[in-house]
Amino acid sequence: MSLSMQKMWISIVAMILLALAMLTIYISRFKLKKGFLKIITAFTAWALMIAGGLLMLLVVLTGPTG
Repeated sequence: MSLSMQKMWISIVAMILLALAMLTIYISRFKLKKGFLKIITAFTAWALMIAGGLLMLLVVLTGPTG
């Protein structure tokens, strides 16, 4: 697989992680009431957001491919 295709798949994974982060933070804030589950979903959302952001940063900072 070429470097360009690898970067494409990494960016798609990063976008999916960011979308999952949006979904889990929405569930945590508006659908769940007080409790341990709310804390777990919020933590999961932050972890997904950080992972997706770092992957996207990797794709952007490595520059264009040949």
